[in-house]
Amino acid sequence: MQHDTDFAWALIGPGNIAHRFADAVHRLPGTWLRSVHGRDAARAGAFAQHWCRDGQPAPSVAPSLQALLADERIDGVYIATPHASHADCIRACLEAGKPVLCEKPLVTHLAAAQALTALAHERGVFLMEALWTRFLPAYAAVRQWLASGAIGAVQSIQSSFCFAASFDPRSRIFAPELAGGALLDIGIYNVAITRWVLESQRGRCPSPDRISAKAVLAPSGVDQRVAATLAFPGGVVSQFVCAVDGHADNALRIHGERGHIELPRHFWEATEARLCRSGQAPEVVQAPFRINGFEGQIEEAMRCVRGGLIESPQMPHAESLAIVACLDELRRAVGVRYPFE
Repeated sequence: MQHDTDFAWALIGPGNIAHRFADAVHRLPGTWLRSVHGRDAARAGAFAQHWCRDGQPAPSVAPSLQALLADERIDGVYIATPHASHADCIRACLEAGKPVLCEKPLVTHLAAAQALTALAHERGVFLMEALWTRFLPAYAAVRQWLASGAIGAVQSIQSSFCFAASFDPRSRIFAPELAGGALLDIGIYNVAITRWVLESQRGRCPSPDRISAKAVLAPSGVDQRVAATLAFPGGVVSQFVCAVDGHADNALRIHGERGHIELPRHFWEATEARLCRSGQAPEVVQAPFRINGFEGQIEEAMRCVRGGLIESPQMPHAESLAIVACLDELRRAVGVRYPFE
């Protein structure tokens, strides 16, 4: 039996990543998954049945987005649809007065992000981009090292996020109409963490002085591999590669005057961080997830909604705008445009 103090989530887009969200919600106290909506009713029904737990009724399956948003018991909506439909879903939720936690990228281009963050403020409704990496315990340790000057001033950042996917022009990874491509799907982590590193040391991340990139395009016209350089004031340079056609070490390295910091494996979901300084043994922090890594962003969204906030201090609208602006410029640099732009 649910209680009045429980936070009731609705979920739009019951795909693979939504299972991770549902798992975290199920195991967090004071929250539950009330309703699910997807384009494929059978798939939504199977998802809801899968997350029937502890003798409780399965989440309901909303036959339409309108029906889901008409449910007065819903406290927040998590959006995990393909990228191209984020904007329409966010707008519908905000206009219905429903707080939103939307998977990254928030939207596919800056103009849409500006319009929707403005709408959130106009309606007084919470909106947050779900960049879960910012809320991981390993990054709390990295932030402390950066803020304390443990490696001195940051000089350069290097990262990779690559995996090999079979080409399918209809898949969300490769379809232009679904805003496919490596940059929006995984390169956003390279961009977002670059900005987070500079913010952690300087208090804010400046806009880059120069952005350059080279890409290999898929037969469908989206980027399947991108190598990029972001140059920031003060001589800091971030270099990264993101790809869906190959492999890399998928690490993050932050180089400074007196040492470097490594997140050696899968930096976007890191559970280990290393502080390396000349002449000293590495300081290693092991920081496992409490649940599956999504718990931090879910708790932050609930805290903000319960506190009557419109945006998260830890993932503010200005940061989402800066990230999408950078992604826009990178896509322009490599010549990728979507048919709906």
